[in-house]
Amino acid sequence: MRAIRVLGAALLALGLAAGPAAADSSPSPSASDGTGGSAPTQAGTSFRTATEIQQGQQATASGSTGDYLYWSFPADTGQRPTVEATVKLPPTHGAQTWQLDVYDGLRRRQACQYGSATRTADQGASSVELACVMRTVRGWAEPWANDPLPGTYYVRLTVVDLAAADLGQPVNAAVRVDSKDIGGPAAVDGSLGKPLVPGIAVESAAQGDDSKTAVLSSFGSRDGWSSGWWSDRWVWTGIGAVLAALAGIGGYALTRGSGRPPGV
Repeated sequence: MRAIRVLGAALLALGLAAGPAAADSSPSPSASDGTGGSAPTQAGTSFRTATEIQQGQQATASGSTGDYLYWSFPADTGQRPTVEATVKLPPTHGAQTWQLDVYDGLRRRQACQYGSATRTADQGASSVELACVMRTVRGWAEPWANDPLPGTYYVRLTVVDLAAADLGQPVNAAVRVDSKDIGGPAAVDGSLGKPLVPGIAVESAAQGDDSKTAVLSSFGSRDGWSSGWWSDRWVWTGIGAVLAALAGIGGYALTRGSGRPPGV
């Protein structure tokens, strides 16, 4: 009986000693939350100060009519990004025309495949919604082409037509970027050496060294830029090869006849 009591006391002491250690080793919810998971609540005023957002995030910002609001996001090969923006207008205002523009890393304006990138809000409307579905991002293009390539893309939201009395009124904007993986149907051969992410800032290569190198954007694709060589084009190529072989065998079977003619 005494041995059982001693054993129970020892186990209780070990449990009390291990309890704080286990609690200290577990991650804190307050520390894990908010590390890159919160969406931005402000926008930049130029290409150089564009606010970085990830695909799937809904960024918000407050501004005034007449301001230029800028965001930036990454897009990789095979993706078809869709940019959506909602502008909440003041209670009293006249007719206003808002426009959503998308630029690539070389500051080239990208055409929208479909969507309403420019819309007019009637007098007294509470909000206006805009959308731009871009073309599929390609892995390679000719130097003279304006095809979307992997890298950073910039979103610019502004009003392009309004009455002078409405200039400077407060507005709230929300922007969200999503993409659809298109894959093989829009894939092309070739790839870029580096994504179109311009060097916004520069840093010294080493302390005391005057040479500086460009700093690329601090975000990118989760799995790296164009990391894989696999595409569903390989599947369709294999299926086509099998069907071609079967067609050749069938054609030979139909045209070879019954064999050597009699008497030969």
